[in-house]
Amino acid sequence: MAACMGQWVAGRLGWLPTLQSVRHGSKAVTRHRKAMHFDRQKLMALTQYIAPKPAVPERCVVPRMRFKKEETGLDILIKKQLEKVLSENKMIAVFQKNPLTAEELLLLRHQLLKHSIHLKFFSNRILRESLSDSKYQNLLPLFIGHTLLVVSQEVKVKEMLKVMRRTPHIHLLGACIENTILSKQGVVSCSKVPSMAVIHGELVSSLTLMLSETCSLVMKSPLYLTALLEQYVKEQSAKAVERPAETS
Repeated sequence: MAACMGQWVAGRLGWLPTLQSVRHGSKAVTRHRKAMHFDRQKLMALTQYIAPKPAVPERCVVPRMRFKKEETGLDILIKKQLEKVLSENKMIAVFQKNPLTAEELLLLRHQLLKHSIHLKFFSNRILRESLSDSKYQNLLPLFIGHTLLVVSQEVKVKEMLKVMRRTPHIHLLGACIENTILSKQGVVSCSKVPSMAVIHGELVSSLTLMLSETCSLVMKSPLYLTALLEQYVKEQSAKAVERPAETS
């Protein structure tokens, strides 16, 4: 109670204690840290501690065991259809299919059917599994993304390319024609080769020409010999007629 009264009296009289704590502002920093010398920087970089990398866990080194899924009845059926398509057709072309409307695809299918050429769609998984152990395994790198097959029982490369040029959304990747794998440029070169009928006609005409030339060469010598003999006979007969006239 006395302490409280003393504080009240000091406040009324304006009395202050003799010791007071005064806070002064800090001085401005005038010394800055100097940059490290270049040689020392190199030395510090060389002697810097490098912590060892953590060991790679075993699960990242050993590949995971992938269990082969059992084939369903639908997969077996599609594989049989694919094997039938590959065995019955001489021309098998692989195309990359970009976004295409249903109407454009239907029109393309109709134009190809005019030349007895068919469009076939198979998933890349089925194609890889079926072609990996067949003679068409070199075609596997072509089946990436959205692809389709253009097949025909006869070699009609020229007709196929003529129809496909009208559809810029589909690009040729390669083909297998009569058990021969061709690139895009090879297919274009194959389309410029004349048909078998034209080749047969040219062969027959060349053989006929050679036969006629052979006959003329064979008959030339006897005819020439016959002409010489006839000329000789005429000369001898003329001399025989002149001799009796001179004797008379």
